[in-house]
Amino acid sequence: MTAAADRLFVNGEVHTLAAPDETREAVAVRDGKIVRLGSTREVEFLEGVDTDVVDLGGRVLLPGFVDAHTHLTTVGRYLVHADLSAADSPNEAVDLLAERAEEVAHAERAAGAGDAERAGEVADEDGAGDEWVLGYGYDESTWAEDRYLTRADLDHVSTERPVAAFREDMHVAAVNGVALDRFADAIDAGPDETVPTDADGEPTGVLLESAIDPIYEAVEPGPAETREIVAAALDDCAAKGITGFHDMVRNSHAPRAYRELDAAGELTARVRINYWSDHLDALREVGLGTNDGSGTVETGAIKSYTDGSFGGRTARLSEPYADAPDETGQWVVDPEELAATVAEATAAGYQFTAHAIGDEAVDAVLDAYEGASETDPGEARHRVEHVELADDAAIERLADSGVVASVQPNFLKWAGEGGLYESRLGPERTAETNRYRDMLDAGVRLAFGSDGMPMDPLLGVHHAVNAPAEAQRLTVTEALRAYTRGGAYAGFDEDRLGTVAVGKRADLVALDASPWENPDAIRDVDVAMTVVDGEVVYDGR
Repeated sequence: MTAAADRLFVNGEVHTLAAPDETREAVAVRDGKIVRLGSTREVEFLEGVDTDVVDLGGRVLLPGFVDAHTHLTTVGRYLVHADLSAADSPNEAVDLLAERAEEVAHAERAAGAGDAERAGEVADEDGAGDEWVLGYGYDESTWAEDRYLTRADLDHVSTERPVAAFREDMHVAAVNGVALDRFADAIDAGPDETVPTDADGEPTGVLLESAIDPIYEAVEPGPAETREIVAAALDDCAAKGITGFHDMVRNSHAPRAYRELDAAGELTARVRINYWSDHLDALREVGLGTNDGSGTVETGAIKSYTDGSFGGRTARLSEPYADAPDETGQWVVDPEELAATVAEATAAGYQFTAHAIGDEAVDAVLDAYEGASETDPGEARHRVEHVELADDAAIERLADSGVVASVQPNFLKWAGEGGLYESRLGPERTAETNRYRDMLDAGVRLAFGSDGMPMDPLLGVHHAVNAPAEAQRLTVTEALRAYTRGGAYAGFDEDRLGTVAVGKRADLVALDASPWENPDAIRDVDVAMTVVDGEVVYDGR
């Protein structure tokens, strides 16, 4: 006799997103797995006394979204600190930071002088208890006054406590005078002028690339605050239909938080942790290899950088920037060092992934993968993160090698007329950015993610379907697959995630409207329910 299901989802429009995509009405789940698909009538016989029956009421049911590239603690900081993504001018960003400064001061007063532990959790290296005022996510390219925030701006927030504002790509930051003075010895301009100065030779407060590292270290939250930030971000993930994500981690307590939540049965999404390359020795020593872990927290790839970002004019280009004819970007990690790190990691059996935005950087990563001859890059599922500017030859190399293109369709917000890409690259190269259609047609493995800018799969799907360059647009089905099957494949999880199929884990998302019927307004579709391992982790009906 067939055992009863734990949960039935009935009266829906279930898209498997398999090849071809097929639709059903209902899904039955037992022990976290999908055990039957079919019409409502065909699954209702699995209803038992204790079966939870969810009437979808005609809603669309899909495999859960897998965000293949994010920084979850940064997403959480948007929720906890000042969210500067809403600012439409430098003055509004300053206002939001000033509001956060008031909250910080109020919290310190409430805690009292005796409660130094909480107030000092993000204290500077000298042990001062004045908590930072932090803001995340500003994008000056959307402002009429198109410029970075500076020391002068942030001094309006406070001249007594340190203030930092991070551009949404995290490759550019601004700090106030207090922070500049405090970290004067630690911040190194280096050979690439990562600390711009004004006409008098004084730092403007803008920091680029490696010059930001001391600030990152100073504001990195401790274990308790990290867990609070992770919990806030996980709640947001559930509300966005995200059932799994690949987190890019460096010098963070997030892995500890994930494992604690997993052990307590409180983790509401699957986490694949991609560790920065300076963690490689530690991972080998403790015996954590790629794909090791539980069913919900596992080790992913070793991650490195090559170049920076278009926003900071630090992405490495073969031709100069349109708005800076003497600049072609920077190597954050030069090709020789990258190649050596790739060879070391792949020889140890690790998957590898590297940030590469400019065309020269993409080529450098592919050279490094092909140079590590002892490992087939396709079998290892090596990845290139971002791939914002890639020529025909690079796309062909991606396809031939089997390397995964881990890309962020929400970046297409910069591809419109007069946008950031056009400012930095000019119109001709802008048309050559984010070539998802060309990649897919060439046979490249696409995995969609967000980079946390913002962490919203339906927004990314919307941009991919409605890309400014019509020749690069994907169909709704293709875009959804890249945000489900693509992420699953990039994480060696295609046998258990990514499609709605019997035997796979019941990671699902229900939508209030059909993306196929509303292709021009996918970003406005609401998530009705999110399910992980058969358990409802968000119900917005």
